[in-house]
Amino acid sequence: MKILQLLSSAVLVLAISSAQAYAQASDMTFFLTSAGPGNGANLGGLQGADAHCQSLASAVGAGGKTWRAYLSTTGPGSVNARDRIGTGPWQNVEGTVVAENIDQLHFENYLTKESVLNEQGGMTNGRGDDPNQHDILTGSYLDGTAVSGSGDTTCSNWTSGADGSGSALVGHFDRTGGGANPASWNSAHGSRGCSQANLQATGGNGYFYCFASN
Repeated sequence: MKILQLLSSAVLVLAISSAQAYAQASDMTFFLTSAGPGNGANLGGLQGADAHCQSLASAVGAGGKTWRAYLSTTGPGSVNARDRIGTGPWQNVEGTVVAENIDQLHFENYLTKESVLNEQGGMTNGRGDDPNQHDILTGSYLDGTAVSGSGDTTCSNWTSGADGSGSALVGHFDRTGGGANPASWNSAHGSRGCSQANLQATGGNGYFYCFASN
């Protein structure tokens, strides 16, 4: 009887914890993906990346919002990442506000290794961890706009996971490391290539930021 009572109590505690976690996640408006689609920087374009954000958010009870990937595209009809994500404010799953608005997000935000949590509330490996996974796909300048010029900075607008060609501009979610802008969360340097192996070799894993745009 005591064993059954203990088991019942444990189940009740788990149920309450799950309900609390879901309630907390429902207020989340920003997260770093806990996993990419698995094909390097081939995210299925912006539509596929948005769907991935929506799926991850739905899995933790935050699917009632419209989620957008923080990604720019280049060429004709180019898209700025900053124009895709609404106006803020944005907070992580723990309720920590990471930015009040677009300008603060890009020029005066509170993003740190500890505040850039994934949708499950977990932290991601940064510089100094093994393996380092701090490179986050963005394809963007520091101000969140699309990159000009003819070079590939978005792995063919997030449709290529090929070896040996293309690159993606990445940021450092832990705001440390190398590159032209090592402390930048969204525009630190280009990746070595577009495949999963190339992203990992550079210090990433195909992760990207997701924001609730409404």
